[in-house]
Formats: sequence, structure tokens, C-alpha cells
Amino acid sequence: QVQLVESGGGLVQAGGSLRLSCATSGRTFNRYTMGWFRQAPGNKREFVAAINWSGRTTYYADSVKGRFTISRDDARNTVYLQMNGLKPEDTAVYYCATDSIPFSTVVANLRSVTEYDYWGQGTQVTVSS
Repeated sequence: QVQLVESGGGLVQAGGSLRLSCATSGRTFNRYTMGWFRQAPGNKREFVAAINWSGRTTYYADSVKGRFTISRDDARNTVYLQMNGLKPEDTAVYYCATDSIPFSTVVANLRSVTEYDYWGQGTQVTVSS
């Protein structure tokens, strides 16, 4: 079955950095767009970043643009989220997810949780002020 396992979360001071990893198995990784989402207590799950199946195109929420970088290593079946300049408002559980459609080119849906069919268990990121 398809499995996604996030790691790399933790507690960091404002201005600090973390790198999240998401290791996948059970699906041909290089055929699928991968996304990162986050959810803070009392809030809906929101889009953070996505990288298309070829790795050539990335997408970011306005709130993280210029601070976060998504990347993928197809040899390791792993997607990363490098987070720099962290702010207290970045505090949330971060989830990775895999697109439900291989070789998808429908950009408009990439920011929607409904586009993704498999999710990891999440990793907590806490940024102190």
C-alpha cells in the first residue's frame, strides 16, 4: 500500500530553520506531483507548497513564498520542505501528500486538499517568539 512518512519537525526559535522530509513507498514516485500542507489548531488544512511530477515546477502559498523551498529526490522517493525565516504563525502540523493523478498537468487543483489521495501522519513544527 502507499505510505508517506514525514520527519524533521521540532521546536525552533523565530528566524530559525527546519527541513522536513517525506519518504514515500508503494507508488511510482516520479509520476506524481507532491504537496505539503499544514494545519494549526482550530484551522482548516491549508496549502503550503507543491512540486510537479517532473520536479521542474514549484508552487507556493503567498505566506511562505521566499522563505520555504520544496524539492524532490526521485532516487530516494522523498520530497523535502526547507523552511527558513520561520515565524510563530508557521506553527502547525505539516503533512505531505501525493497527487491522485499521475503526470497531472491541472495546476488549478494543486492547492486543494481534494486533489491528493494519500497523506502522511504529519509532523509538528513549533516556532517560539
